[in-house]
Amino acid sequence: MKNLISIKELRSFLLLWGSQTVSELGTAMTSYALIIWIYEQKGTASSITLLTVCSFLPTIFFRFIAGTLADRWNKKHIMLCADLMAAFGTIVVLVLFSCSALMVWHIYVINVLLSFMNAFQNPASFVATSLLVPKKYYTRVGGLQSFSGSAISILAPALGSCLLAFGGMTVVLVCDLVSFFVAFFILLFFIKIPEIEHQEEKTNEPFLKSCLEGIHYLWEHTALLRITLFIAIINFLAKLGNDGMIAPFVLGRTNNNQQVLGMVQSAVSLGLLAGSIIVTMMKPVENKSKVVFITTAFVFVGNVVQSLSFLPVVWCIAAFASYIPAVIMNANLTAIMREHIPLEMQGRVFSAKDTLQNCTIPLGLFLGGILADYVIEPFMTIDSPMQKILSYFFGSGNGSGIAVMFFSVGILGIIISLSRLRKPIYKDLS
Repeated sequence: MKNLISIKELRSFLLLWGSQTVSELGTAMTSYALIIWIYEQKGTASSITLLTVCSFLPTIFFRFIAGTLADRWNKKHIMLCADLMAAFGTIVVLVLFSCSALMVWHIYVINVLLSFMNAFQNPASFVATSLLVPKKYYTRVGGLQSFSGSAISILAPALGSCLLAFGGMTVVLVCDLVSFFVAFFILLFFIKIPEIEHQEEKTNEPFLKSCLEGIHYLWEHTALLRITLFIAIINFLAKLGNDGMIAPFVLGRTNNNQQVLGMVQSAVSLGLLAGSIIVTMMKPVENKSKVVFITTAFVFVGNVVQSLSFLPVVWCIAAFASYIPAVIMNANLTAIMREHIPLEMQGRVFSAKDTLQNCTIPLGLFLGGILADYVIEPFMTIDSPMQKILSYFFGSGNGSGIAVMFFSVGILGIIISLSRLRKPIYKDLS
């Protein structure tokens, strides 16, 4: 029986993946500890959401520039510099905390800086993986990356809590720094990332024109553009549904039972982990675009099931089952991009694609909160013929309005996803 993945062929990638996973686990534990610390200082949800905004927006704003530089510059050097800046941020937090001088705004500023560096790290890492991995392993490698991300999401809160309990914030920050040095030295001394030969006229072209080439490439390759816009719509709907509104839905349905919310969120992480294992082991499919649309439809089935149930066990089962196809979808989508975009342009096109498909996420989160708090939840408390019909299926207490949102988003997501199967243009991505 042949090995699923050749260790010899993927030696450099596996070293990079393993070391970066260790570093990302350390960073995730620090993020978890800082969230707890900020909440202890402020005691407000907005202080936590502002931290998320600081971590998210700079990456979007600078992604086009970063993608161009990732194509032009040495990928290894970019990743090393980004890692150094991340370590510097952790050192600053450690020093300020040790001197009892750490303030919440310090963490916001540091997160903005780290998000800025992440804008460069992501496209450089994406291209580096394409250079280190043979094409036949693209889907399975996507599964491995999803596996590590899922494992981190499960382990970071548990390990972070243990370290906080036994050693405090200082121990968490020191562990983060140790994990960084492990990843940094492995990348520096043991991993060689091949360079891409660039045409001289491309290297010397105006920087602004080079930044826009990612958009131009997608515009000229209609199938890639359409699948990117499809994911943008899916991201918007997902934030209106259980991906963005699961916390208020569960807390509203259970009278603020945080233990049930923790169970559902754990089911999500376990679903991601199971999906990652399946993707890593399964044989790559020929028609990847078809898999993307079918699995996306299955993801939205979870919204429908959760909306129609009042039982936490059903919410957990639906969360687990719907996030398995989410991983399969993402791995195949990433493989499509790697296979159909030239290596010398992957940084720019990846950045353009990422910006387009993620720009709808803040809008979905914002609109979801507005609709839930000021439109649908209040509507479900007012006696009317439509409210009586909806309450028969979704109840009439707290969370019933969000349940209506889940159901509507689920049905719309399923229809949009399955309708793409009949479009012949996506055959170009098979």
